[in-house]
Amino acid sequence: MSIGESLLARDRRVWLIGFMTAAFLVAALVVPAMPQPLSYHAFADCRSFLGVTNFLNVISNLPFLVAGAMGLLLIWRGRADFIDAREQLPYLVFFLGALITCFGSAWYHAAPDNPRLVWDRLPMTLAFAGLVAAAIAERLDQRLGLRSLWPLLLLGVVTVLYWYGTERMGRGNLVPYGAYQAWTVLIIVVLMLAYPARRYTHGGLLAWAAVWYALAKVFETLDLQIYRLSGDLVSGHTIKHVLASFAVFAIVRQLRVRHRIPAP
Repeated sequence: MSIGESLLARDRRVWLIGFMTAAFLVAALVVPAMPQPLSYHAFADCRSFLGVTNFLNVISNLPFLVAGAMGLLLIWRGRADFIDAREQLPYLVFFLGALITCFGSAWYHAAPDNPRLVWDRLPMTLAFAGLVAAAIAERLDQRLGLRSLWPLLLLGVVTVLYWYGTERMGRGNLVPYGAYQAWTVLIIVVLMLAYPARRYTHGGLLAWAAVWYALAKVFETLDLQIYRLSGDLVSGHTIKHVLASFAVFAIVRQLRVRHRIPAP
């Protein structure tokens, strides 16, 4: 019996996750193609400082570097508790993705366009894939989580390259990438709600990471409105970067303070 068949046999909640995953796959394939709107690159705060264009949108990526480096050092120094050493890999991928996001996003925001946006999105797919794999391993099934890491990474990279390739051919299709990103966020929320933490304490910090990321998306949507409300002091997108980095810091905190839950 395969891992999937075994899980279905003993836990019907897996049906919900499987149905949701299938729905997103179908949506990625059948929803009409949607190109990247050029308006996406028009951010509210375009001010330059010290010769850096879009300065605040560029510099606000530094917290990703700090949080990613803290997470990697935490694991490298052996200060994070893991029942199985193999469980470190998804977190290493997650923190590496966060760290590289600092450079990819800064590069993009210095001169926003589609080619540079590729280097903003690729590191984020590492982070998404790593955190989903870790959540599956810790809340649903360890073997399934560890085995899902590389397919999730590959799928994420493919959706980014597919989007950019279609843009280059003049018929851009952002739908598969959007479906992938939405699925990774939703699957983590579903795992938190359906499967209480049973291997490690402080599982609630994953919920805090989700809250910070959700707030970041709200501020991203309200980029111009926040900029005007602040008296042209700071834009919603700049705040979005900081709030999204708080999600990474929450995972760093989780690994630092958690300990193993004794088996019943």
